[in-house]
Amino acid sequence: MHNGTFGAMPADGKGERVTETVVDIVKAHQAGTLDPAETVARAYAQARAYGDPALFITLRDEAEAIAEARAIAAMGGAGKPLFGVPVAVKDNIDVAGLPTTAACPAFAYVPTVDATAVARLRAAGAIVIGKTNLDQFATGLVGVRSPYGVPRNPHDPALVPGGSSSGSAVAVAAGIVPLALGTDTAGSGRVPAGLNNIVGLKPSLGLVPMTGVVPACRSLDTVSVFALTTDDAHLALAAMAGPDPADPFSRSLPWSVPGPLQAGLRIAVPCGKDRLYFGDTRAQAAFEAALRIVTTLAASVVEIDMAPFYETARLLYEGPWVAERFAAVGAFIARNPDAAHPVTREIILGGSKPSAVDTFQALYRLAALRAKARETLGRFDVLMVPTAPAAYTIAAVEADPIRLNSQLGTYTNFVNLLDMAGLAVPAAIAPDGTPFGVTLLAPAGRDGALASLGRVLHADTDLPLGALGVAQPPLRPLAPAAVEGEVVLAAVGAHLTGLPLNHELTSLGARYLETTTTAPDYRFFALAGTVPPKPGLLRVAAGTGGPIELELWALKTEAFGRFVAAVPPPLSIGTVVLGDGRTVKGFLVEAEAVAGARDITATGGWRSFLAKGG
Repeated sequence: MHNGTFGAMPADGKGERVTETVVDIVKAHQAGTLDPAETVARAYAQARAYGDPALFITLRDEAEAIAEARAIAAMGGAGKPLFGVPVAVKDNIDVAGLPTTAACPAFAYVPTVDATAVARLRAAGAIVIGKTNLDQFATGLVGVRSPYGVPRNPHDPALVPGGSSSGSAVAVAAGIVPLALGTDTAGSGRVPAGLNNIVGLKPSLGLVPMTGVVPACRSLDTVSVFALTTDDAHLALAAMAGPDPADPFSRSLPWSVPGPLQAGLRIAVPCGKDRLYFGDTRAQAAFEAALRIVTTLAASVVEIDMAPFYETARLLYEGPWVAERFAAVGAFIARNPDAAHPVTREIILGGSKPSAVDTFQALYRLAALRAKARETLGRFDVLMVPTAPAAYTIAAVEADPIRLNSQLGTYTNFVNLLDMAGLAVPAAIAPDGTPFGVTLLAPAGRDGALASLGRVLHADTDLPLGALGVAQPPLRPLAPAAVEGEVVLAAVGAHLTGLPLNHELTSLGARYLETTTTAPDYRFFALAGTVPPKPGLLRVAAGTGGPIELELWALKTEAFGRFVAAVPPPLSIGTVVLGDGRTVKGFLVEAEAVAGARDITATGGWRSFLAKGG
């Protein structure tokens, strides 16, 4: 077990060590008790201490990353929910200036721009330290199909690390970074989480844009997140979520942040005959233990027939969807057969065989299976399944690569085909040290609801974080929320707490909820000739603005109506998208009013602007 830590002891050697979670690292950076440059340097030191040459394909120059951390620290943490957090990125996702190999050296290229997901993480204050190993072309769930070697599972080096996002999962579990990006088409963001005792968040399809990601099955691919806790994973999701015009598969979805555990929760689980473990008694015992926990959290736990889900899963590799993998990189492999891993080559070149007729017949069958799944899932809030049915050794997988890989996808291969959101959380560690996790599933758009259950379930297991040998921190308090009959309003300027017009809110009985930021899709202007001075918030193209700090206030519906009626032009009340994907009502400005106005987007908010003498 690797006893890593992302924080550092104070210089005098006294006091408590900073905990390992993103939430606590950001809190320490914002409080000034920990320097982002120190945190990034610590990540590199941890990578050296772990000593696994198969973990990173490319490690970014340390001095360059530390310089970026210092620059971010100098700007301050306002509007940066990932302020100074070191991040690892799976090497099928573009990071400007670093090679993208997809674990195939002959395929490598050096992108000049970040993938949209990476750019958004950086805008939120995260710092990329390197590109991680993977099953070549993201084809596999085992983590052993790479010419760069097999990343060492920090719980047991004999075990596979899981794939295809092997390096990203190990980097988090081993304590090198608290956050890493993977991708997930058939389970690549979940299986490695289950085998490493960490959280794997597979967002709803289209929620995180795939611009700048090497495709596997383009219609099914999604960027995934590895973290030590659900709350940490959702911070990253909040920073990345939202459509991108450059990705036609991206979409707006009514997802939400984690909230209080839903009353009357109805959980579906596989019926006894459908619980497949392929002889792994450790996994069987661990799932039964997880069932005992969720029984205390839910109003009902009901067994269901998994046959439609398993039939859907078989379509992914036994049906024509493998042709999507051929469409992505098949021509390259056909020209360079010796450049591909033998198993990867066999799978992808097989994608040239399905016909158009095969494809349409499979689509018709999938439509029928989706209808059955909707009918089943409509009776429940969550479906809980094992993340992986078994844990295999590297030796076993190398002896039987395709069959064991397929078995690892038992509970994952159907998810994207059925347009579901997924959250893999740790559930148990067997007496021999083998991790086991469960995955919570629901229809697309219910990412927040899954997180609300997942964070509590994980806490109730009382498992340590990753392979760090340290206890989970207490669940952080959830932000106050509006209640029935209230409307949430975002204030960005003179109505902020302590500023001249705040009394207009408090006199109407408004309740302060929290301070947060917009999505990075707004420009911020100091309006001329307003008394008292006021800013204007203007929506622009996605990613072309910046996150702007704001306060959320809850008003009774009648009071909200009175408040809106008194808002003078050129301001108005419209819909504001927050950094975590939520939408609220808030102050916006008419576009013509910002002509000639001073653009203060870079300040990150009205308070920062005023503090700098604006």
